Amino acid sequence: MAKELATQLIEQLHSAGVRRIYGIVGDSLNPIVDAVRRSGGSRKGGIDWVHVRHEEAAAFAASAEAQLTGELAVCAGSCGPGNLHLINGLYDANRSGAPVLAIASHIPSKQIGSGFFQETHPDRLFNECSVYSEMVSTAEQAPRVVNSAMRHAVGRGGVAVVTLPGDIANLDAEADSPLYSPVTQGSVTPAPESLQELADAINDAGKVAIFAGYGVKGAHDEVIALAEKISAPIGHSLRGKDFIQYKNPYDIGMTGLLGYGAAAEGIEDADLLILLGTDFPYDQFLPSTRTAQVDRDPAVLGRRTDVDVAVHGDVLPTLAALMPLIKAKKSTRFLDQILKKHDRLMNKAVGAYTRKAEKLTPIHPEYAASLLDQVADDDAIFTADTGMCNVWTARYINPLGSRRLIGSYLHGSMANALPQAIGAQLAYPKRQVVSVSGDGGLSMLLGEMITAAAYKLPLTIVLFNNSTLGMVKLEMLVDGLPDFAVDVPDTNYAAVATAMGFHAERVTDPRNIEKAYRKAFAHKGPALVELITDPNALSIPPKISGGQVMGFASAMSKVVLNRGAGEAVSMARSNIRNIPRG
Repeated sequence: MAKELATQLIEQLHSAGVRRIYGIVGDSLNPIVDAVRRSGGSRKGGIDWVHVRHEEAAAFAASAEAQLTGELAVCAGSCGPGNLHLINGLYDANRSGAPVLAIASHIPSKQIGSGFFQETHPDRLFNECSVYSEMVSTAEQAPRVVNSAMRHAVGRGGVAVVTLPGDIANLDAEADSPLYSPVTQGSVTPAPESLQELADAINDAGKVAIFAGYGVKGAHDEVIALAEKISAPIGHSLRGKDFIQYKNPYDIGMTGLLGYGAAAEGIEDADLLILLGTDFPYDQFLPSTRTAQVDRDPAVLGRRTDVDVAVHGDVLPTLAALMPLIKAKKSTRFLDQILKKHDRLMNKAVGAYTRKAEKLTPIHPEYAASLLDQVADDDAIFTADTGMCNVWTARYINPLGSRRLIGSYLHGSMANALPQAIGAQLAYPKRQVVSVSGDGGLSMLLGEMITAAAYKLPLTIVLFNNSTLGMVKLEMLVDGLPDFAVDVPDTNYAAVATAMGFHAERVTDPRNIEKAYRKAFAHKGPALVELITDPNALSIPPKISGGQVMGFASAMSKVVLNRGAGEAVSMARSNIRNIPRG
């Protein structure tokens, strides 16, 4: 009996190690879904179908699985609206370098170009958010396209899209599948002249600072050794937090609007700033000091700030070759000053909300985040919604070298945390997974709570419910605008979660937070802890510019004029302890 093309595709995915496909069924996708059914699921050596409630969530879930495992993950959408819904999550996956294959089913092949019902052109639409996007036109062509798509996704680190008309998927297979063998990516070693230039710059500089990003993954000890030898403080980006903050005696926190600690001053006061594996996009937070940059992607060198020394290479082999070329710094004065400053800021500013906050209502979100850090497992996986949840997790969740923290850090999409948590929990069923969600983000893809309940996933949603879009509110105030249209209707999400089959608890008293966490983590299914937090608690960056001060002042005067002085006073009371002091 002849093998259907859809069956051949599923066999190709299985041979590449794919365990599941996230998506929603639809007529043009039916041959693929039926092939998944006939594969028997993972328990019988096949592939599972994970039925989500929105294709955007399918892409986010696949992206999380791919980011955490480093392996190929797959999502799918039916023709027209179905696969168009994938696009936001695929943008996030592609920008995050997640190896994701998206199957975009298409209208019947003979109808393409006729303005048929639900007709779009996915082979064109996904070009900007993928490293590979091709349409299958014949059964003979199909296995080579699928094989190429998988290799592009894994080899280039991004999204590959295969557009497949439903009628083509129903055809008999006509060509053998190419052998898929996994490829271990090699490392990029810099040119000797670039290394020597970097070594000379370090040796000539009196004060050196390091700013580390995602690219230091796998090079933690080597970065620490470099910092020790040249007496350099280490700041980091949010994506670099997982891989450099833990067991780091030279850590000075993050810079940027989400930042904390002495990173801003540390990198500004240095004679030489070394950017290690980071394409930090906020150039307003990068100083004009002499700068060296090390990155495996030559296209990003000098993209954000002027770079005096550009080194094309992976961080690990670069540092291994660099260490013998540099001289140890005799003076530790600069490092000692910045570390002392960092300690002061962490105790006076970042730590301010977590002290004596157990009786303050509404709940201070920083206090709740700090307790979460203490109660969660040492190998927990955290997913964070874009906005204030990014701030609280960045400042209070310690990576420990065994935890993971992911979010929509490069694409900045709302509603990412819950679907990412679904992908994380399916990939790691025995690890504790925590979706740190805001009420704005959770409500956007609220239906995915049904997905978690349907699969009885033991993930926990920690919901920071402040009934406002907190980060947008902050952005308005910085720009000198009174906050407007940022309020979210007061909703009892714990009651909604209970109706969906969750263990759920609504917490208004901070003294009950820890107990609620422990009960949720002990539950053998999906759980939600809803925290009613202070809507006026804002993210105060560690370094405030004159423009930001003027913006806040202007915005506050408008708030007073439009809504009365009471609200401005309330906001001041909620944030005055968090203003950085020297």
